[in-house]
Amino acid sequence: MSPMPTSRDDVAIPTIKRMLRDDDLEGLAELVEPLRHRQVIDVLERLPMRERAVVFRVLPKPLAIDVFDGLDKPLQADLVHALHDEEVTDVFGRLDPEDRVGLLDELPATVASRLVRALPDDERTLTSAVLGYPQGSIGRSMSSEIIVVHVDDTAAHALERVHARLASAETVYTVIVVGEERRLVGTVGLRTLLAAEGDAPVGGLVESTASAGVTETAEEAARRCADHKLLALPIVDGEHLAVGILSVEDALGILEDAETEDAARSSGVEPLRRPYLATPVRRLVTTRVVWLFVLAIGATLTVQVLEGFEDTIAEMVVLSVFIPLLIGTGGNTGNQAATTVTRALALGDVTPRDLLAVLAREARTGVTLGLIIGGAGFAIASLVYGMPIGLVVGLTLLCICALAASIGGIMPLVARLIRVDPAVFSNPFITTFVDATGLIIYFLIARAVLGL
Repeated sequence: MSPMPTSRDDVAIPTIKRMLRDDDLEGLAELVEPLRHRQVIDVLERLPMRERAVVFRVLPKPLAIDVFDGLDKPLQADLVHALHDEEVTDVFGRLDPEDRVGLLDELPATVASRLVRALPDDERTLTSAVLGYPQGSIGRSMSSEIIVVHVDDTAAHALERVHARLASAETVYTVIVVGEERRLVGTVGLRTLLAAEGDAPVGGLVESTASAGVTETAEEAARRCADHKLLALPIVDGEHLAVGILSVEDALGILEDAETEDAARSSGVEPLRRPYLATPVRRLVTTRVVWLFVLAIGATLTVQVLEGFEDTIAEMVVLSVFIPLLIGTGGNTGNQAATTVTRALALGDVTPRDLLAVLAREARTGVTLGLIIGGAGFAIASLVYGMPIGLVVGLTLLCICALAASIGGIMPLVARLIRVDPAVFSNPFITTFVDATGLIIYFLIARAVLGL
């Protein structure tokens, strides 16, 4: 039997599919047993759901646990539906509480409640506590399995706590330090504890640290963890009591998901939330069709504008030649501004309070771009079609660039003010808006300059 390739490629998939067609489960088990869990995940992400479940069943139990934990939550939900109850219960019970909650959000309520009831009492308590936080909050993504020491403890006692929780704690490199009533004081690193004298009080080693409220959004907390370059960010409740921790690994995963979602919505589609080859065609259609309808309806504004200036176009047919250039330039300018400000919002560089400052900066930027591009348009159009047409094109480009940059810059801030995803307000809607208003500006300038 040929060995499994060590990276994702197309050789393994035909071999696995042939074994599945031949019901060669023994050979399939021998093929996948020596693989690392990341390799198996790569294979499962490229198989249909039924074949994915069969391959998962032949995995050795330790490997199956690691593979299930590494799959995207929608793929985990697919496997839950395809596997037997006892297989699901075993894998589900080995997940961390925050990972269980992420999976439960993908499952029907009846299936979710059955899985929770099957958990041991202590695990059910931990899972139910995480489920009690609002969806999308950091409370749903934090780990409650943390190492906590009191500010009056010694370094030796703190190290004993670390040894006792080596197998169960989310991280041992960052130890939470609390005071009275478990209120967060700060953190102490494992390196610091190892270097300290055994009888040194933890209070003399503790470092102040950023923290996040348990009801804050997961993206805000993850961004704070990344900005402060922390290995782990303490999570506190409304009374500043330490209740959990967000590891840098989980923070990076949250930020990656958020950026994927923003990139998808700024392009007018819904995020897939699963690998492309594991996404059914039906799902690909539903993520795109709604936005296409919305944008098609918005595009009727452009049609109505053209109908309104039909007489103007008839008198000067050459004006129609420049329509693609003008609306394309306006849309691109607006999208550039929206993308820049959306990114600045995500990084915390700007807030909705900065709306006027952003408007002023983008207006100046748009005017400058308009002078550069409009000047070039004036020169080229004048050479080919005469100075009056060149003047119309140049002035229109100047106005469109200034308008598009201004609107594109403030749209994400307006979206944040009304609690809508800024990415939704960016590229598709800005393009539609600028197309319609840009044509109105174009024909009004043409009428004024050419006397139509």
